[in-house]
Amino acid sequence: MRIRTARLAELPLLLEIEYAAGRVFHDLDMAEIAENDLPAPAELTPYQQDGRAWVTADQTDRPIAYALVEEVDGNLHVEQISVHPEHARRGLGRRLLEHLAGEATRRGMPALTLTTFVEVPWNAPYYERCGFRILTDDELTPGLRAIRDRETALGLDRWPRTAMRRDLVRWGGTS
Repeated sequence: MRIRTARLAELPLLLEIEYAAGRVFHDLDMAEIAENDLPAPAELTPYQQDGRAWVTADQTDRPIAYALVEEVDGNLHVEQISVHPEHARRGLGRRLLEHLAGEATRRGMPALTLTTFVEVPWNAPYYERCGFRILTDDELTPGLRAIRDRETALGLDRWPRTAMRRDLVRWGGTS
């Protein structure tokens, strides 16, 4: 399996991965999340065109996991990361995160950031095992605060959410 940038023709496949990954939220009584409307493939196009969409491809080169990122306050923000449930628990998410950490370092960014559900086992607890830490409200940058405000307006705070950060090692020490 290899990580590479997403191809334009693959954007519908990314949505299939997202749909399948979202279905497991039913098991946590989070039906609203499981049934959330998916974006249109065109909404993912800017990520693909700007080189901000990566996939983990299987041996046939078909995407089975993906990540979307954007720059937020000088850091690489993980907008979405999803692994198809048929391929879960094989380290694909961690490998994608490590790839993103390398990408952030190459771009001279000091950290990865993301927002996520606190109590979902494959969300905040998982990201903590991957080196992220929960940010306090005082640590939120303006961009992260804006993201959290949008999430609140969408009703996502019905379940506890948080912003997280993973500082990256750079030449001369840590950031």
